[in-house]
Amino acid sequence: MLRIINLPHAVASLNDAGVATLSIHEAKSLNILSTPVIEDLTRALTQLAQRPDVRVLILRGTGDKAFVAGADINEMARLTRATGEHFIKGLRDLCESVRRMPVPVIARIPGWALGGGLELAMACDMRIAALGAQFGMPEVKVGIPSVIHATLMPRLIGQGRAAWMLLSGELICAKQALEWGLVNTVVPLDDLDAEILKIALSLAQLGPAVLRQQKSLLRRWETMSLDAAIEDSVTEFGKAFETGEPQQFMTAFLADKQVGKT
Repeated sequence: MLRIINLPHAVASLNDAGVATLSIHEAKSLNILSTPVIEDLTRALTQLAQRPDVRVLILRGTGDKAFVAGADINEMARLTRATGEHFIKGLRDLCESVRRMPVPVIARIPGWALGGGLELAMACDMRIAALGAQFGMPEVKVGIPSVIHATLMPRLIGQGRAAWMLLSGELICAKQALEWGLVNTVVPLDDLDAEILKIALSLAQLGPAVLRQQKSLLRRWETMSLDAAIEDSVTEFGKAFETGEPQQFMTAFLADKQVGKT
């Protein structure tokens, strides 16, 4: 693994397959999102988005206690209306940097994913969790509403389940998160890194142009009507053939099929 970013709170490395790993660094044992951490992560994501050699991104915290256990309550307890809006805009920009990343982003969730940490995870394309992971939006319990990327929750798990999590502030376990569609896969903690790497490598083996194209389509579909999205995708289908990837992969597929017949 080649280290390509080294900021005080964000360290990124890249392997030969094009799988990058961005780790939250020096953010306490639960990877708490303070303003300096948020700023470094956003800066790192901006740099990673500009690298054509990155095909997949794994986002993780340090250690196995948490993905991110939330925003920094010590900092938030001193906020005013003006500074509160400034703080939440920073967290919004971080989550948007993940959501708008041109390649697939996988969240590694070994333990707690709470509040702003769960919002960050929901901004990722895939969420892979350990069996002992816990998920929650406990903001109402400390006097603030869940905002910004909490708006993704009804899309992921449905209005009723989202309302329960956001209004009660209660936690759910990994198995329940899997049943509700909040995470994609749940495995024992000892298998978490191997499972994530397997998924990341399978994505990295796909054509880099089509992977970026599909990610872009997914983001655009979120704000388009069904009819508009269908028409928009016709153009994108044609554009794919300008990359050479359909010809390359289809020719290889047909060749393998022919070999199987002989």
